[in-house]
Amino acid sequence: MIRTRRTTVRRPRLFASVLSLLLASALVVAGTSAAAVPTGAAAPSTASVAGVASAVESLGIAGTSWAVDERTGKLRVHADSTVTDADLARLRRATGRDAGAVSVERLDGRLRTLLSGGDGIYTSGWRCSAGVNVQSGTTYYFVTAGHCTDGASTWYTSSAMTTPIGTTIATSFPGDDFGVVRYSNPAVPHPGAIGTVDVTGTATAYVGQSVCRRGATTGVHCGRVTALNATVNYGSGDVIYGLIQTNICAEPGDSGGPLYAGDKVIGILSGGSGDCTAGGTTYYQPIQEVLNAYGLSVY
Repeated sequence: MIRTRRTTVRRPRLFASVLSLLLASALVVAGTSAAAVPTGAAAPSTASVAGVASAVESLGIAGTSWAVDERTGKLRVHADSTVTDADLARLRRATGRDAGAVSVERLDGRLRTLLSGGDGIYTSGWRCSAGVNVQSGTTYYFVTAGHCTDGASTWYTSSAMTTPIGTTIATSFPGDDFGVVRYSNPAVPHPGAIGTVDVTGTATAYVGQSVCRRGATTGVHCGRVTALNATVNYGSGDVIYGLIQTNICAEPGDSGGPLYAGDKVIGILSGGSGDCTAGGTTYYQPIQEVLNAYGLSVY
């Protein structure tokens, strides 16, 4: 069952020097070109793919994600290690009439939001990573993951929680996965940068794009965008829509960190599976949605 999407807004919102400060320290939670179909193979119809997606979502199986494969036009369904053989059989039965429109594959490890206790940006009970610093007029904020800010008020620069950064002013999770924190401590710098990269704007993801992400736990890792508009069911009613899928790894504590291409910010890390030893799959909330929702801009 899908939990009702909850959005709380307390006022303006966004970033922090936490980015450089926190990302220097070190979580587990679109325009594209037309799909290319192998010569001699017919792409499945849009109606059949939509029908398969609806069937997959209606099953409500935690540990699954799905997105359209740009190369084949099929719906590519991923099932993590928690999905039982019985549930895999349910998936195949539910999509059997449109078997040519879907592929089902196993993921290594478990799909999860990337929350854990450690360092990065800290609140009572867990840590995350700052995404990108933003502003509205002369008020400054940072964006992070909504599953990080959900239920969290004040954020700090370390686990000792002695130096406050600011307070959560907005959360959208599930449905979306973004949160906004307003800087309230003038002693905490908030440069418009991701590590040493000076941010100059935002960009829209496309399949095949070369991208990198940065997180408090594992630092910088790079790869490619593999799908757009992906849906992930993390379980417990936490279903997120419209995500960017990549082949980049991440680990607990990286949630909320930025996905970027060159000096352009693209998204905020929601979650994934695997790790940075064996590799993994990760999913990102597109950055432009949160900026548009709250009238924010990068700088």
